[in-house]
Amino acid sequence: MDVAIFTVRQQQLSVLLVQRPNTPDEPFPGLWALPGGFVDIDRDRDLEACALRKLRDKTAVTSPYLEQLGSWGSKDRDPRGWSTTHAYFALIPDAGTPEAGANAADAAWNPITGNGVTVKLAFDHREILETAIDRLRSKVEYTSLPVYLLPTEFTMTELQRMFEIVLGREVEKSAFRTRVFSADFIEPVPRMREGQQRPAQLYRLQRSSGVVFFPRTFSPRGHR
Repeated sequence: MDVAIFTVRQQQLSVLLVQRPNTPDEPFPGLWALPGGFVDIDRDRDLEACALRKLRDKTAVTSPYLEQLGSWGSKDRDPRGWSTTHAYFALIPDAGTPEAGANAADAAWNPITGNGVTVKLAFDHREILETAIDRLRSKVEYTSLPVYLLPTEFTMTELQRMFEIVLGREVEKSAFRTRVFSADFIEPVPRMREGQQRPAQLYRLQRSSGVVFFPRTFSPRGHR
């Protein structure tokens, strides 16, 4: 089981990576990898339960969004022999600095550059990560997924910026707001965000709302 866990830190889409122990008996010693592990048949009722457990173990939070990505397997992905993995991707608000687990030398958030990361990844995790990034960006074009990268309360500007960070481009403000409000998946809260600028209305995800699918993709800024 492997999980591509995404968040946004310092205005950049980032993925959680763990560093493998730098010992000669470990495959890919010292390289970075997606967090994962084996299914615990006594604790995990299914694959999703395993993915959620791995997520909690690595970030100490429960993801508001988890999706199965696919399965990978071959005789070449692990030097120890034939192996398979079921991969998921998750979205979480910024959870701060991660802590390395018992089987990892280190853990860190790595910014996404292009369709991957700059560090070399173990196993076939580069391919898995590229697939996860492509899936996420494709779905953000027509769904409300970026809301799961935000804290419980947020402004409309923050929501729009989250879409733009994941998409890698700006979107037209008035069209964006029309699309969001017509989809009716967020609601105002009785508070305002105070700051140097004028107060901004705060919103939250409606409790009954799941992922919302928009009828059209988002237009870049300057296009209708």
